Amino acid sequence: MINIQNLILDNYDLSDSKIERVLSIACAKNIDFADIYFQYKNAESWTLEDGIVKNGSSSIDSGVGIRSVCDDKTGFAYSNDFNYKNLVSAANMSKCIVKHGGEKKIKIGEPQKIQKLYDSISPLELEKDDIKVKFLKDIELYIRNKDSRVDQVIINISASYDSILVINTDGIKEFDERPLVRFNVMVILKEKNRREKGSAGGGGRYPYKNIINTNLGYEFADEALRQADVNLNAVECKAGSMTVVLGPGWPGVLLHEAIGHGLEGDFNRKKTSAFADLMGTKVASEQCTIIDDGTISQRRGSLSIDDEGCPTQYNTLIRKGILEGYMQDKLNAKLMKTKPTGNGRRESYACLPMPRMTNTFMLPGKFEPSEIIKSVKNGIYAVNFSGGQVDITNGQFVFTASEAYKILNGKVESPIKGMTLIGNGPEVLKKVSMVGNDLKLDDGVGTCGKDGQSVPVGVGQPTLKIDEITVGGTQV
Repeated sequence: MINIQNLILDNYDLSDSKIERVLSIACAKNIDFADIYFQYKNAESWTLEDGIVKNGSSSIDSGVGIRSVCDDKTGFAYSNDFNYKNLVSAANMSKCIVKHGGEKKIKIGEPQKIQKLYDSISPLELEKDDIKVKFLKDIELYIRNKDSRVDQVIINISASYDSILVINTDGIKEFDERPLVRFNVMVILKEKNRREKGSAGGGGRYPYKNIINTNLGYEFADEALRQADVNLNAVECKAGSMTVVLGPGWPGVLLHEAIGHGLEGDFNRKKTSAFADLMGTKVASEQCTIIDDGTISQRRGSLSIDDEGCPTQYNTLIRKGILEGYMQDKLNAKLMKTKPTGNGRRESYACLPMPRMTNTFMLPGKFEPSEIIKSVKNGIYAVNFSGGQVDITNGQFVFTASEAYKILNGKVESPIKGMTLIGNGPEVLKKVSMVGNDLKLDDGVGTCGKDGQSVPVGVGQPTLKIDEITVGGTQV
C-alpha cells in the first residue's frame, strides 16, 4: 500500500522525535495551536473526443504544510522538500508570522482507530491504461450507434489517490488514504440547424472497476442522450414569479450554494453570513431538515477524517426549520466556543484548512412526488441545474436550469430552456411547502469552490415545492 509512511517519513528519516521537534518549534509558548499536514497525491485523467484520445495526463504532487495559530491569527508555511532542516525552517517561519517566542515541548500521540469509509487502495494501480481507453471508445461507439443525430461526443474518466498525515499539538496523529474516481460524458445532438447538449456522470471513493466493469457508464451515456433530446424539443422559458418544483438529487446544488455556504462557521463568526446570530431561531419552513454528513461510505464528499485529523460527523444544520448548527473547523470552533464538526478541509498541503461542506442534503418529507406535481396549477418542474452563483452576505442567488418543464393543471408538460431561478436562500427556505419522500443524493460529480480552493462534495434532496420564486426567462 502506498502511503505517507513509506513514501515520505521512511525515505527522509523523519522519526517521531524529529516531527515532535518541528511541531514544538511551530508551537511557541504563546501560540495556541500548531499542526503539520503531509500529503502525497497521484492523479490521472483520460479524455476521448470524437473517437480520439485528446488528453491523457498524469501528475504527482507532494508536500507539507505547517500552521501556527494564535487567537484569530494564523502563520502558515509549506514546502515540497521533506528534508528535516527545511521542515525546521518552515516551522520557524510559521511561528514568526504570528508571534516570536520559545517553544513548547510537544509529544505526538498514536494513530487512533477510525472508521474507514473507503478502501486504502489506489485506483490508478488496478487497471491498465489500454483498458481505460477501450472503455471510453466502447461508450462512444454505443452512443453513436444509438442515435444518428449525434454530432459530438466527449468522454472523460479520471482518478486520484491522496495519502495524508495530520499531526497536531492536541495529540492527534492520523493517516488517511483517499481514492477518488469520476466519469463524465457529454453528447451534442444536431437536428436540422439546431444543436443541443446533454451531460451526465458520476463517481465516488472506489476503484475504476465500479464504473468500467458495470453498466454505470452506459447508463450515464443514456442519460446524456436523453437530456440532449429533451433540450432539442425545449421552448423558450417565460419570466415571472411562480411556483417551482425542484426534482430530487442534483438540484440539491441550489441548497448547497444558497444555504450551505451560509452555514459555514467562518462566515458566521465574522458575521458576514445571512444566518449569523440566528442560532435557535426559525430560518426555514418546518418541512426543512438539512444535514451535512461526511460519514457516508464511498461517497465523493465523504472523509474518514477531515484535513485537521478530526473524524467527520453527521451534523444537523437545520431541524424542522430551526437553525441548529454550523459547520466548524478547529480555528473557528475555538473562537466561537464550540466544538469542531469534522468540516475542516483544504485543497492541498499548500492551503489553509477552513470550514467546508461534505455531503449536504435535505431529509425526505411525507409527500409522494406525484402528489407535489398535482398540487401545482401553473408552474415549473426543474430537474437539473448547470451552474449558479450566490452572495454569502445576503443569500442572493442565481441558478441556471439545464433541464426543466412547464407544469400545467398538475401535469408535467413541454420542456423549456433558458430558465434561471433568482432568489434569496433564507427566504426561499421559508416558502418550501411540500417535501417529497424520494430523497436522492447526486451521482458523484460535485466540486465546491471557496476562497480559491476546490474540494469534492456531495449534494442531494427529495422533490420539493417552492410556492413562489422569481424565474428568469428568454421568451420575448
